[in-house]
Amino acid sequence: MSGEGSDSRPFRVGIVGCGNIAGPYARFIAANPALELIAATDLDPARSEGLTSEHGGRAVPTLDDLLAEPVDIVVNLTFQGEHHGVTKRALEAGRHVHSEKPLALRSEDAWELVALARERGVRLGCSPFTLMGEAQQTAWRAIRDGSIGDVRLVYAQVDWGRIESWHPAPVPFYEVGPLVDVGVYPLTIVTSMFGAVVRVQAFGRVLMPDRVTKDGAPYRIATPDLWIVVLELQDRVVLRLTASFYTGQQSKGYAGLAFHGDTGSIWLDHFFRFDAAVERAELGDGKPHLAVAPVRPGAPAIDWSRAIEDIAGAVATGRPHRATGEQAAHVVDVLDAVRASAGQDGRAVDVTSTFERPMPMPWAT
Repeated sequence: MSGEGSDSRPFRVGIVGCGNIAGPYARFIAANPALELIAATDLDPARSEGLTSEHGGRAVPTLDDLLAEPVDIVVNLTFQGEHHGVTKRALEAGRHVHSEKPLALRSEDAWELVALARERGVRLGCSPFTLMGEAQQTAWRAIRDGSIGDVRLVYAQVDWGRIESWHPAPVPFYEVGPLVDVGVYPLTIVTSMFGAVVRVQAFGRVLMPDRVTKDGAPYRIATPDLWIVVLELQDRVVLRLTASFYTGQQSKGYAGLAFHGDTGSIWLDHFFRFDAAVERAELGDGKPHLAVAPVRPGAPAIDWSRAIEDIAGAVATGRPHRATGEQAAHVVDVLDAVRASAGQDGRAVDVTSTFERPMPMPWAT
């Protein structure tokens, strides 16, 4: 598993929530010899039955039924507001858990889950896990190798567009907003590299309050669809993060990460894609951006099984896993601080929680 040893038996997976993202998860789990999908459940039985008929395992009516199955890990793919409750029940049942982001909507709920996992002696993981991608690992290794000197500034751009243009149920996404839904991807990558956030200043605004679903139903949003945030990190790195559900992916560099150091810059073209371009430019006007050789080729699609396989390998060998509940709970603290800062006209708000930074992937060292 991830080149770090494994049990001889596949790690048995149960999926809770069979909406849009469950298909990619199930497809990669089914294709991964280290994992086995054995059960799935959803409030709509037709969705869990469709998922298991295509990718294996069996559909069960409820979460309790799924927890009665011999699953090693529960993969929580429910809507954001259900994450805490579903994860808590799975941890109480003694199961490892990987949750989609956010870990919870409130800091106290997130840290409750961290404490519960420790108490029960099980692993708690959470998306985003895209730091484990080949392109992201390539950029991180170039930074660790000192190819641009000490990094002091990072720009992250998240122009994710109008959710209603592609998702049949956009309202829950707008209830949490673009920072919670997508901004956590670059935030998690950057904090993995440079440590926890210590201070936040934020501006949020609703740019386009009136929206219409694909089915023509109007609705109105109250959570900002634009965030502009400045974050100071442990390693004295400043991150400027913008996240929008207004500006779409026609925006140039809509998912870009730019790392600026004392002697140059590194550009990661897409924080989400594992095969994204990574380029380096020396300090100075007009310097060309030159391709950085990947640590290994990355697939065009995200490998949605990677974090689950990483937990499986960690359980088998006793090492720490990478996309931890502690880091995810810290991210929830940061999101709380963002809202607090915006509510105080951008006044700086401190963040006191920390986490152990993840190890690079073994093939990127």
